[in-house]
Amino acid sequence: MFNICVRMLNNKEEAEDLLQESFIDAFMKLNTYRYESSFGAWLKRIVINKCINNMQRKKIDLVFPEHQIEPTEGENTVDYAKIEMDVRRIHDTIELLPDGYRIIFSLYALEGYDHSEIAKIMDISESTSKTQYLRAKQKIRDLLNNNNDERPIRTIHQ
Repeated sequence: MFNICVRMLNNKEEAEDLLQESFIDAFMKLNTYRYESSFGAWLKRIVINKCINNMQRKKIDLVFPEHQIEPTEGENTVDYAKIEMDVRRIHDTIELLPDGYRIIFSLYALEGYDHSEIAKIMDISESTSKTQYLRAKQKIRDLLNNNNDERPIRTIHQ
């Protein structure tokens, strides 16, 4: 749950605070847990919603295009065999993404939400979620390819 907060907020201290608030909320609302999903999934949803609400309260500008560009079939193909990076470098690169890209990428690729769920969570269209995810992947590829010999500089506040 802490990793979810850090990936979404890109700030360790803020992630710690929101995680603690999420656990308090979950404990206080334990009687609303309906056993329709696993407890972990229920708690994860509380954590993600808490992070999103916090970002909206701070009015973080998410990067979304004014007009939508539909992804083409070829954009979805990645040759992972050619990418030989360590996990830390990839995580560091994800942290460099603009907030909108990072959040959607994290929810889809790392947390397993589908685009319709992300659209509801973020209050955006499903098409926007897909487009932002593809752009985030491309930005990650670009950052990794441009820095083949050096690690990206971490921007997370520690």
